Amino acid sequence: QVQLVESGGGLVPPGGSLRLSCAASASMSIDVMAWYRQAPGRQRELVAHIGRGGSIYYEDSVKGRFTIARDKAAPTVYLEMNNLNVEDTAVYSCNLVGSRGAFWGQGTQVTVSS
Repeated sequence: QVQLVESGGGLVPPGGSLRLSCAASASMSIDVMAWYRQAPGRQRELVAHIGRGGSIYYEDSVKGRFTIARDKAAPTVYLEMNNLNVEDTAVYSCNLVGSRGAFWGQGTQVTVSS
């Protein structure tokens, strides 16, 4: 069983920045590395993902503010979040899909508030 350990969440004021990390406990061939988020009372949504070949997708509201990156050797996925606003407040979870299956992180709270 592969475990994903997330870190980097917290409380920031509007306009602030955070960097989330998600590290897998074992190596595997990765197909997709992704970040999702779920705000209170809302469905979970895909924020960004990076595919095996390096193709990247961003949800419209985060384009230009968030950057997804990966270290395939680790394997670890990062989410750099800049110019955060209150609408970004949510629990952020990483998801890795690869040769050993699909796995989720435990979730990390991101709160944007003044």
